[in-house]
Amino acid sequence: MDAPTPLSRVLAQRRRDGDAVVLPVLPDWLQGRTAFGGLIAVYGVVAMRDIAPSAWPLRALQTNFVAPVNAGEVRVTVELLRTGRHVRQVQARVWQGEQVAAVLLGVFGAGRPTQLPALDPRRPDVARQPDELPARPYVPGLAPAFTQHLDFRWAEGGWPMSGTDTWSSRIHLRLHEARDVDAELLSVLLADAPPTPAISRFNAPVAASSVSWSLELQPHALPDATSAASGWWRVDKDTHAGAEGYVSESTHLWSPDGRLAALGYQVVAVFG
Repeated sequence: MDAPTPLSRVLAQRRRDGDAVVLPVLPDWLQGRTAFGGLIAVYGVVAMRDIAPSAWPLRALQTNFVAPVNAGEVRVTVELLRTGRHVRQVQARVWQGEQVAAVLLGVFGAGRPTQLPALDPRRPDVARQPDELPARPYVPGLAPAFTQHLDFRWAEGGWPMSGTDTWSSRIHLRLHEARDVDAELLSVLLADAPPTPAISRFNAPVAASSVSWSLELQPHALPDATSAASGWWRVDKDTHAGAEGYVSESTHLWSPDGRLAALGYQVVAVFG
């Protein structure tokens, strides 16, 4: 089996094509029959940064996953919708062949003077820390291919298909070989990496797929490059409602130094 390709090397293979960016989708970055959604979101942000560059940080990212993305290449087209004094909105569409596979809207915003006091949440404690927990081994054919790039440590909640009765999870995680990935892209990737807690309620393999995903980043809380690459992040997921094969859940992404790095909201289809 070929060695997995780190995210930094995948991104280095991108090429500009007019108002679009072409990127590879490698087999080791798949999630079942489609590409890992966090990778597609990262591709959208990278293309926005390449085509409509701005020094402003990413504040929000809305992503609709429209169609499966197979191994091969994708083309990300970018349109600058508007730039105001403090906010810029950019749309990206991910294409594979003639099919739109994802539509993303990025909101980039400059800091502005405010009289509001700072609200900077800190990570709640969990009983066990990463070094006290076993690593979840990657088993080809049983775990999604992209998970070989990550180290997951379950602090609370059940592993996928473990038959637990929980609707929540608390997971320590980090990306292998993350040295050349900036904190903004890393936070987008990690926020989508853990599975929905809903599939921990099953005793046999089931598939799940994100339908829509909204992520709100806290740029002031993102760590420096060294901490982002080597430290343990934590993703807390909570399922709030579900029926007819769909669940609605929220995500809190905590940086290695315990600050709230991003808030996410997601609709997930569960095929089981």
